Amino acid sequence: MTRDKARKRETRTRMAKTGEKYSAARSRVVEAHDPPVHDPGFTDSSIRRGTGRGLRDWLRTLDDWGAKDHTFGEIATYLQEEHGVSGWWSQTVAVAWERARGRRQMYQSASGSFQVSVSKTLPVEIGALYRAFADGRRRNRWLERGTLRVRTSRENQSARFDFQGEGSRVHVYFEAKGPEKTTVTVQHEKLSGPDAVEEKRAFWKERLGKLAEIL
Repeated sequence: MTRDKARKRETRTRMAKTGEKYSAARSRVVEAHDPPVHDPGFTDSSIRRGTGRGLRDWLRTLDDWGAKDHTFGEIATYLQEEHGVSGWWSQTVAVAWERARGRRQMYQSASGSFQVSVSKTLPVEIGALYRAFADGRRRNRWLERGTLRVRTSRENQSARFDFQGEGSRVHVYFEAKGPEKTTVTVQHEKLSGPDAVEEKRAFWKERLGKLAEIL
C-alpha cells in the first residue's frame, strides 16, 4: 500500500471515530506523521545532559505517545511518571516539544502570555542586593518611583512585584555566589508578545546596569 493510500485509509478511520470532516481529519493524520519542526530554543546536547536522552529522541517519544492530544501539564506529568524525568527537566522537555511542534512561541508560557528573564552578577553581598529591590527608598535610587509594587518577598531569596500600569508581574530571585558576589535574576511575566519581550529585556539590562553603578 502506498503512503498516500495508507493516509487516506487512516483519515477515513479517524473520521469514523471522531466525526471530523475529511480535511480536518487528514490534517491531523498528516501532522502525526510529519509534525512541524520549529526552533525549540534548546540544543540536543543540553537536553541530553539534563535527561540522559537527546532532544530528537524525546520529540519522537512524545509524538508516538500522542502529545498533540494533551495539555502541557499532562505532557510534563507523563515524562515524570513514565520516564522518570525530574520536575524541572520534564517541564523543559515539554516546552521544547511545544515549541518544536508550533504550539508555543519562544518566550511564551503555558498560559499564552510571554515572559523574559535577565540576570546580572554583582560584587556585593546578597543582603545588599535584596534590600535594593525590597526596600522602597533604595529601589527609588535606580528605578523610577512607582514602577514596582511589592506583592510578596522572602528575605535574601526572592521578591514578587506588580509592574505599574501594565498588568504584568516581576519575579526577582537572588543567589549568593560568594561572600561578596550575588546573582540577581529578574523574570518579567504576563507580557503581551515578542515585542514586549524585547522591550523589557532592554529595560531590565539598562536598569540593572544602573543598579550596579549605585552599589
